[in-house]
Formats: sequence, C-alpha cells, structure tokens
Amino acid sequence: MNGRFKELPEEKQRAIYNAAMEVFGKYEYKRASTDLIASKAGVSKGLLFYYFHNKKELYLAVREYLIQTVTEAVADSEMLAITDFFELITCAAKKKLQMMTKNPYLMEFAMRSFYSEKDEVSDELKVLNIEQLNRNYSVYFNNVDFGKFKENIEPGSIFKMLIWMVDGYMHEQQMRGRHENWNEFEQMFAGWMEMFKRIAYKEEYI
Repeated sequence: MNGRFKELPEEKQRAIYNAAMEVFGKYEYKRASTDLIASKAGVSKGLLFYYFHNKKELYLAVREYLIQTVTEAVADSEMLAITDFFELITCAAKKKLQMMTKNPYLMEFAMRSFYSEKDEVSDELKVLNIEQLNRNYSVYFNNVDFGKFKENIEPGSIFKMLIWMVDGYMHEQQMRGRHENWNEFEQMFAGWMEMFKRIAYKEEYI
C-alpha cells in the first residue's frame, strides 16, 4: 500500500474500503472488477492503483481493515473482563453477528475471504487466517479462568473444534445453495456451547 493512502481523510479511506468490500463480497476474486470498485468509491482506477499497486494488494488491505474493524468492535472492555471461557465465546460471537448482520457487505467479504479457494490470494489467506485465529485466542482468553476445565481437557482444542464446527456449518449451507439463517445458526451455536461445556468443565461449574 502506498503511504499516501493513509494521508487521505478517514471518510475517503472508508469509502474505498467499503466499495472494495462490497465488490469483493459480491463476486469471487477473479470476477471482482476494480473498475467497479473505483466507480463505487468515487475515484479513478488509476488513482486506486496509485494507492494499491495491484488487485491482490487491495484485497489484502481490505481484509486487514475488516480484521481491525471487527476487533475494535468486539474486543471491548466488557468482553475482555469476562473470565468464563464459554461466556466469552458467546459474547464475542453475538457481537460479531450483530455487527455483520448490520453490514451485509462486511459479512459477504468475510465469508469469501475465509473460504477462498483456488484464487491468487487463497494460499496467503489460509496462512493469515490461521495466524489470526491463534492471535485471537491469545488476546481474547488472557483473563479466562482455565481452572474450571477438567484436567484432561485442553481449552485450545475446544476452541479449534468450535471453529471447525462453524466452518462445517458454513460449507454445508454453501453446498446446499442456502443463504445463512442466522437465527438458526445462533440456536445451533448455543447448543454446541452447552454440549462442550458439559464435556469440558468440572461438575461444579456446569
């Protein structure tokens, strides 16, 4: 990214990010038009590529903006003060869901970037997504009371299994050609949390 982009007014930066998020969210990477992004952002294509040297750089910059925006909205003092593992995950999931359902472009882009396959950016995204999950775990769960867990249970494994279950749910919806039913998902997620809590916690904490 050209450093001059950061010198733009925040409103203009957001316009470019939001336009790119909308187009990358609607279309797979190869079909996403940078002409359309520039048009929606109210800038010329030449200026867009002055700030971002190529399409891949723009895409990765938008992903970083998404991560930063969601983290700032979710990881607030209220959430980080929670000491129960499952309460914290539930709180974070609800905050993310509320934020993303209010911004469908953010949701669509997040889904495409997380499940990107066979695109120029796919391999790099897979590495970045794994790194982000590990980073989130170390930051979000810093104040959690892990003494509630049974001795033979690894909290990090529970966290990964929940991620895999969400991943499987999303892939199943895609294979069926269904749009995500977030009320259904929220109910299923609550059930998963209760199930894992009974498996992982000592009897006195259930």
